[in-house]
Amino acid sequence: MIEIKNVTKRFGEKVAVDHLDLNVPTGCIVGFIGPNGAGKTTTIHMMTGVLLPDEGEITLNGKNIVTQPVEAKREFGLVPDTPDLFLRLTGMEYIQFMADIYHIDTQTRNQRIKKFAHDFEMENSLSERMSSYSHGMRQKAILIATLVCNPNIWILDEPMTGLDPASSYRLKELMKEHARQGNTVFFSTHVLEVAEKLCDKILIIDHGKLCFNGTLDELRQAYQDKETLEEIFLEVTKDA
Repeated sequence: MIEIKNVTKRFGEKVAVDHLDLNVPTGCIVGFIGPNGAGKTTTIHMMTGVLLPDEGEITLNGKNIVTQPVEAKREFGLVPDTPDLFLRLTGMEYIQFMADIYHIDTQTRNQRIKKFAHDFEMENSLSERMSSYSHGMRQKAILIATLVCNPNIWILDEPMTGLDPASSYRLKELMKEHARQGNTVFFSTHVLEVAEKLCDKILIIDHGKLCFNGTLDELRQAYQDKETLEEIFLEVTKDA
């Protein structure tokens, strides 16, 4: 479970996230959507300890990200909005590094690496430096590392950017499976069709404020005159 209580983040006079309150329960996929600059990535950075909130509290499965940073960070795996990380490492070195941090035993990690390298067609590339990878290949390497560690909470910031259709489909299936096992998937996306087909719950943020928090059925019920999620999204953010 992710709990965000009255969280605010300012950059100078700009309020990037404004008294945000939300709960993300276990066993579901939650889509976090909003326009560019709405506060999505800032929220994720606070959830993962990259930024500290100016006000409020964030807990991940009961662990406070500010006062219990190590314990809280063991609860989640992060796929950031840019895959340009640790580029001097090979894909395998990066995956092994992450598996070490999460204390994944050798047999388990090797089984998972073999499986996910096959799923994402990276068997022949993990020995190469990540600096030589395309954007999509870097994204795959970071995804594989997260999947190998298999934390309870997945926090994914635009995870399908740069992925080929087969890899995107496989990731969506893995997200569904993870949620079915009683875990939490929290992901931001600009692709509304993906959110519409994949999510149990939708969060819409604009200008740092939460505009909607509920199921797709509840969202459609509130905007019955709109036919698509895209039309609803434009209406919600226009009101904000």
